[in-house]
Amino acid sequence: MTQGADNRVAIVTGASRGIGRAIAVELAGEKYYVIINYKSNDQAAAETLGRVRAAGGDGETVKFDVADTAEAERAMEDIVKRFPVIDALINNAGVTADNLFLMMPEAEWDSVIGTTLKGFYNMTKPVLKRMLRQKKGSIVSISSVAGLIGNKGQANYAAAKAGLIGASRSIASEVAKKGIRINVVAPGLIETDMIKDAPVEMITNIIPMGRIGKPEEVAAVVRFLCSDDASYITGQVISVNGGMM
Repeated sequence: MTQGADNRVAIVTGASRGIGRAIAVELAGEKYYVIINYKSNDQAAAETLGRVRAAGGDGETVKFDVADTAEAERAMEDIVKRFPVIDALINNAGVTADNLFLMMPEAEWDSVIGTTLKGFYNMTKPVLKRMLRQKKGSIVSISSVAGLIGNKGQANYAAAKAGLIGASRSIASEVAKKGIRINVVAPGLIETDMIKDAPVEMITNIIPMGRIGKPEEVAAVVRFLCSDDASYITGQVISVNGGMM
């Protein structure tokens, strides 16, 4: 399948692996043409594209750093020029640099805040302009339970993820009458590279469901929020966390 007039178009940032990859594949199953953003791993991005096609959709990979304003502007100018309608934007790109706050170098703070919040700004603004002209669209940002309750050693990450919630709710109220919906999904502990060094057995003891979540379980919620079934949902935060909060 190739992108055409009948195909919905979605942009997913940080989609070379983990939750971003699962979202790209989930949307492909709904026949989206998925624009797969990634920063550095060409092989992983190509694998995501292969999975998107295997799921019945199609797409392309676009390599740029969402936190780099110049790179993001060039990429988005090209995307907006080539696609007359953008149906969905998923702001998923994020990094961690965990440390106790008093031990945290400025570079660790800036890196996490930059990728998550500057990336949100650099991606959402041009897409929102297009959505306002087309009078429809859905934007979903991937936050975290850390942005809701905070985590020891993650002041930068918690601040960034909480910022996504505040920004999304504010913008949602600004554009709701224009037919654009903006929501947030806040995952708990999900099987991704970000928790590969975490003490899984200890963690599962504090999760009522007794297990770590799967990226596909987050992706299913994102797919719902992008669909017409969520036509009256905006400015909301849905936490996918197995009951841990």
